[in-house]
Amino acid sequence: MATILPIDEFLHITQSLPVVDVRTPAEFSKGHLPHAVNLSLFSDEERAMVGTLYHQQGKQAAVLQGLAFVSPHMKALTEEALALGSPQIGVYCWRGGMRSQSMAWLFETVDLQCFVCEGGYKAFRRHVLAQFEKPLQLKIVAGATGSGKTELLQELAALGEQVIDLEALAHHRGSAFGALGQLPQSTTEDFENRLYEVIRGLDASRPVWVEDESMMIGRIQLPYPFFLQMHHSTAYYIQSPLADRLDRLVKEYAHFPKHELMASIQLLERRLGGNHCKDALKACEANDFRTAIAIVLQYYDKAYAQSLIEKPYKNMIQVPSSNDIRAVASYLITLKKEIDGYSTDTF
Repeated sequence: MATILPIDEFLHITQSLPVVDVRTPAEFSKGHLPHAVNLSLFSDEERAMVGTLYHQQGKQAAVLQGLAFVSPHMKALTEEALALGSPQIGVYCWRGGMRSQSMAWLFETVDLQCFVCEGGYKAFRRHVLAQFEKPLQLKIVAGATGSGKTELLQELAALGEQVIDLEALAHHRGSAFGALGQLPQSTTEDFENRLYEVIRGLDASRPVWVEDESMMIGRIQLPYPFFLQMHHSTAYYIQSPLADRLDRLVKEYAHFPKHELMASIQLLERRLGGNHCKDALKACEANDFRTAIAIVLQYYDKAYAQSLIEKPYKNMIQVPSSNDIRAVASYLITLKKEIDGYSTDTF
């Protein structure tokens, strides 16, 4: 018989086990437990029909129709569960009810031990959102566009610091050009689930480095409690010269297809102004990417300067830049320890 566990225990015991989401493909694509696999009991259309029957004719009619849908697929579903290669698996549906418990019964007929999430995915979502209320020792890497903030995060991680790369999780660099070279963005809900998974693995007693971001990264919205924490933290502003920023941005973006770059510039026409937009497009067409980016930066620099005024940072520490990103990362670590009152032997 399947073991039904509250969400905390379910997450703990399934850390190293396969986890099966038995909801429909549409439910799964909206958001799911990180690393879960989707073995749908019903298709999206079938679930809609069963739900309609339940409301119109009652539970018995709905169950009978559900059995008719599932019966031809029971063997295939069981084989897919066995193919996960573990004698134990976690199972969940929306509320931890009939779908997950039915699938657990099916899997246990072939001697798979199943752990069912009490309250299902709905309980997981409540758990996820509650975690964003908990305090973290956030340290913000700030700086104008092209300052190398993402590279700095990577170097900080390489030096043993805890890092959350929000743009990597969001599959977007947070600008009109942010989708270039990225995977398609998922939903905000799915982003929150993956952010939770990262936070879950952190040591809350140690600092965590995060890049300065707006509330929106592309179409992904940051959890508001987490966003508030970010902007009540100490920020380290990387003072990168314009020439260095242009060098970095040309290297980062000029290799993308010209039509994609021009489409991104056109998204900024209202903010840049018609003439500036035309000049940037003309420069891009002529392969003068440095000039095109310099024009676009006029808007981004003004917008970022205004955003800094509006964010209530605890402190704003100016940090001199260098082409040696590893050296800047090391300096940030030392500076952070001095500001926080830690000795160099703390970590």
